[in-house]
Amino acid sequence: MSFAKLSLKGRALKLLAQREHSRLELQRKLAAHVEEGDDLNAVLDELEQRGFISVERVVESVLRSKAGRYGAARLVHDLRSKGLDDETVRQAGEQLRGSELQRARALWCKRFGSVPVDLKEKARQLRFLASRGFSADVASRVLRDAPYSPAPDCEDED
Repeated sequence: MSFAKLSLKGRALKLLAQREHSRLELQRKLAAHVEEGDDLNAVLDELEQRGFISVERVVESVLRSKAGRYGAARLVHDLRSKGLDDETVRQAGEQLRGSELQRARALWCKRFGSVPVDLKEKARQLRFLASRGFSADVASRVLRDAPYSPAPDCEDED
């Protein structure tokens, strides 16, 4: 059956088979395909009741796939954009902050691996970490605590 002829429920299940989606994400993606007589909210309610839509799995999926590359600020923003409730996002943010420094160090090692040689390079490295959603404090600590070049600690990070 072609994707164009699928019902709303069929489209939703196809999207959920590809990756975890929040209710809001599915609602946004399916809205363009609602036809007369369709009840998108009823479809989403049924999928939620049957466990096909799960806030916990969405959070777990985002953290598992992106935590190694992004800081807490970026991941919290991503979770909010998925329409997750404030309490869930807050709890995920707290969980992420516990490993923030370790994750930032691992990312810094993978990307740079050596102490900046001048202020221009230091600023570039700080901007990189900040652009990935790491706090200024964490980025500064990574560079302040960074081993001297070459970085032996970074060889173990893979």
